[in-house]
Amino acid sequence: MSLTDRVARAASDSSQRQESQQMKTQAVSRLKFQVQTQLDTDNLASLAVENPQRARNEVKAVCRAVLASAEWGAFDESEQGKLIEEVLDSVFGFGPLESLIADETVTEIMVNGTSSVYFERDGKLFASQQTFDDESQVRAIIDKILGPIGRRIDEASPMVNARLEQGHRVNAIIPPLSLIGPVLTIRKFTEHVITLEEMEDLGSIDKPTRLFLGWAVQMRKNLAVSGGTGSGKTTLLNALSCVISHDERIITIEDSAELRFLEHPHVVRLEARPRNAEGLGEVTIRDLVVNALRMRPDRIVVGEVRGSEALDMLQAMTTGHDGSLTTLHADSPKEVISRLTTMVRYDADLPVDVIESYIASAIDIVVQTARALDGSRFVSDIVGIDFDSELGKCIILPFFSRGLLESRGHWTAIPAWVDDLPSFGYASECEVNAWKQSLR
Repeated sequence: MSLTDRVARAASDSSQRQESQQMKTQAVSRLKFQVQTQLDTDNLASLAVENPQRARNEVKAVCRAVLASAEWGAFDESEQGKLIEEVLDSVFGFGPLESLIADETVTEIMVNGTSSVYFERDGKLFASQQTFDDESQVRAIIDKILGPIGRRIDEASPMVNARLEQGHRVNAIIPPLSLIGPVLTIRKFTEHVITLEEMEDLGSIDKPTRLFLGWAVQMRKNLAVSGGTGSGKTTLLNALSCVISHDERIITIEDSAELRFLEHPHVVRLEARPRNAEGLGEVTIRDLVVNALRMRPDRIVVGEVRGSEALDMLQAMTTGHDGSLTTLHADSPKEVISRLTTMVRYDADLPVDVIESYIASAIDIVVQTARALDGSRFVSDIVGIDFDSELGKCIILPFFSRGLLESRGHWTAIPAWVDDLPSFGYASECEVNAWKQSLR
């Protein structure tokens, strides 16, 4: 077959797929319309809250009654079953997105207007066959997400951050800010919390790194996890939390609740609140950090530091709340210092050297995460931070580094507190010596 024939055949196949998808979409819309004419939507809405399964059964029964008519005779039993499921997803779920949300291997869903839907799996992007009829269908899904949490999106407030009941993070932006129609992004989080041991099995860390990070948490070192978007910061923070003793009280503070402390018995979760439509009622992460200090925390975990709350977080770390954890966006450990310095200066007009001395006193370890070319996430750097009084600035103390193309990292130094592990009972002297030998 010539190149011209192959191109023509591919174009024909693509056209047939698009035509098939369009016919299917039209069939679902027609069935949904016919079903709605036979249902009391007000009673159905109440029933969906009181008894969701009974509500689904009622809609399913009406669908079957409609499909029994002659006009649907061209659809076989299997095709009718798929139509019913799509109507149920449209009425009770999130329409074309329901299958992607239910798929545990999908980590992110991106709706770009009505005809373009992408999803992420194993760190790679794929185009979905799902599409929307029109902009109103996308808006209906956005409204369905925002309704239960009392939020809204309109021309006066065309951007919103929210989360689904499962904890998935949602961002929506609509015209006039978006020029391609409503744009919806859903970052999914699994119920299962990946542990450090599982991260080792996945190749994100090696055994020496896993042991080191676990010891750092047990020794109540203040850790900052940094990295780019989608590099696995929250996943690592959740894994580190699994090492925290069950005897400790943890206060988590987040802009949008993503952390999973499912196994820990004593966790208080706090979530910031944006201002309402009238511009009132805002509660910032900084407000929550200040309030958390009055809640007798053993450890404070801030999901992500973005602004002036950085100063309060640093002060908390240096005033008796050792072992606190946080994340922030930064491309390297060195950038962590400059970003934190900038954040502190949002609120306090302090000299840079004073701020950097705060940072060095507060943060013991910075763990840098990265995403490899194949989409996998891994720990790329582990460093300590010290303050050089002569230079008046922070200095980076490299402990561990791993390149993008490497399967295993290299240790260049060991912090002094590792030798104290036997004294605290977190590892025997033999275990520490064996760990040191493994680095060679």
